[in-house]
Amino acid sequence: MATMSDVEHKETHAFQTEVTQLLHLMIHSLYSNKEIFLRELISNASDAADKLRFQAVSNADLYESEPNLEIRIAFDKEAKTVTITDNGIGMDKDEVISNIGTIARSGTREFLKSLTGDQAKDANLIGQFGVGFYSSFIVAHSVTLTTRKAGLPRDQAVRWQSSGDGQYTVAMVDREKRGTEIVLHLADDHSEFLDDWRLRSIIRKFSDHVSWPILMVKPDYSKQEDDKEKENKPPEWETVNKASALWTRSKSDITEAEYKEFYKHISHDFEEPLTHLHVRLEGKQEYTILLFIPKRAPFDLWDRDGKHGVKLYIRRVFIMEGAKELMPRYLRFVRGVIDSSDLPLNISREILQNNPMVEAIRKGAVGKIFGLFDELIEKEPDKYKELWKTFGLVLKEGVIEDFSNKDRLAKILRFASTHTDTADQVISLNDYMGRMKPDQEKIYYVTAESFAAAKNSPHLEIFRKKGIEVLLLSDRVDEWLVGHLTEFEGKQLQSVAKGGLDLGKLEDAEEKKELEK
Repeated sequence: MATMSDVEHKETHAFQTEVTQLLHLMIHSLYSNKEIFLRELISNASDAADKLRFQAVSNADLYESEPNLEIRIAFDKEAKTVTITDNGIGMDKDEVISNIGTIARSGTREFLKSLTGDQAKDANLIGQFGVGFYSSFIVAHSVTLTTRKAGLPRDQAVRWQSSGDGQYTVAMVDREKRGTEIVLHLADDHSEFLDDWRLRSIIRKFSDHVSWPILMVKPDYSKQEDDKEKENKPPEWETVNKASALWTRSKSDITEAEYKEFYKHISHDFEEPLTHLHVRLEGKQEYTILLFIPKRAPFDLWDRDGKHGVKLYIRRVFIMEGAKELMPRYLRFVRGVIDSSDLPLNISREILQNNPMVEAIRKGAVGKIFGLFDELIEKEPDKYKELWKTFGLVLKEGVIEDFSNKDRLAKILRFASTHTDTADQVISLNDYMGRMKPDQEKIYYVTAESFAAAKNSPHLEIFRKKGIEVLLLSDRVDEWLVGHLTEFEGKQLQSVAKGGLDLGKLEDAEEKKELEK
C-alpha cells in the first residue's frame, strides 16, 4: 500500500471537455451493463503486465525481484470498496495525466456528436469507441488510482483521485511496489459487487482467458471460536481464472462463448464478433493466428493514424499492438493475435519492417483471411453480405494497395448493378459474367457521384434496351478501383461513358451511330 504524507501536495486538473461528456453519457448509457467495469479494468491490468514482461526482456531489473506477474481483486464490505491491483509496468505522472485526463484520439468530437440520447444505440457506439478506465464511474462515486512505474524510485509514485465531476487531483506519493492499484468507492446502489461469488462469476464470465493469474482471497468458512485468531491469519490468495493464453489451446477445448469473450477482451468491443479464424501453421516456421472480424466498424476505421487491430506475441510474450507489418492496411479492421514461435524476442519495429519471416507470416495470415472470406461466401452468404456492407469500402482499397492479391480481391468484391437496380452491393464479378450475353466481350460499368446519378445515367439507355447488365459504381474509391482493376477472368472492364464505345457483335448499325455521338 502507498503511504500518504501529511504534507502531500495535490494538483487539481480539469478533465478535457470530451472526457467529461463521455463520462456523463457512459454512466447513463451503460448502466444496464455495469458489470463490464471489471472486465475493462482487468484488461488494462493485463496489458500492463504484458508491457512489463516485454520491457523486462531487455532490462530484467524492471522486475524488482518480483517476476511473478498477477492481478488481484479484493473487496471491503465495510468501506464499500472494490480494489484492482496489478504488478505490471505502472505509470509516471505524465502518463497518468495523458492516459486518464485526456482522450488523445482524433475524431472524438465527431464521435460525441453522433450520440443520439437513445440508450441502446449510444451503448453500442460507446462500446465501439472503447471506455477502458472510465467504466469505473459506472459503479463508483469516486476512484483512487495509485501507481508507480517500474524502475522509478518509490517516492515517484502517483496518486490520482476523482469523483468524475469534471476535475481530478494528482499527487506524488510513496509506494513500495511497482504497478497500479485502483480503489473504487462504490455508490450505495452498487453494493451487489461487494460479494465474493458475484466478483468471481464476473471474472469467469469475462476474463477467464486472460493469460495472467487473477487472484482473490480464498473464502474462509472455518468456524473458529477465536475471532482474533481468524483476524491474525494471513489471507490465502487463489487463482480464479484459467490463466492460459486462449490461442495456445486446442480449438476443440474452446467454447464459442470463450472465443466471444476473448474478442471483447482484446477489442474492448461490447458486441460479439461476426466470425473468427483460429489456425496453427507449421512448416519453415511455426505461428498461431486467432483473428476476428467485428460486426461493426471500429470507431477509427477511417483515421489514417488509427491503430491496426492485430497484436504480435512471440512464444506467448506480448511484443506490440497495432502491428501494421503483419496485416495490410485494407484489413485494418481485423482484430486478434498472431503468436510466432521463431521471431527473436528483442525484435524492433525497424526489424519487423524488413524481416522475411515477418513477410511470410503476413502472407500466410492474409491467405487464411481470404480463405475465411471464401468460406463465408460459399457457406454463410448472409454473413458475408453483412461483412461487405460494413467493410466493403475498405476492402476495395486492397485492389489498389495489394497487387499480389488483386485476383483474390477481385473475386470477393461486390457491386450494385442494373440487374437488381438497387443500391445494395450484392453482385460479384462472377455473378455478372454468368449473365453475360453470348457475344459480350466486356464487363460494363458506370461511375457517378451517387447511386441515383449512376442508375439514371443517360449512357445506360442502350444497355437497358439490349438487356446488358452494367455495374453501378458510386463509392468514392471506385474511380481508382477501375483504374487498377482493368480486367477480370480475361474480360476487360469498360466504362459505358467512354466516347466511341464499341459493343462489337452486340450492336447494329443504328446503335453504332448512337454510341459514337
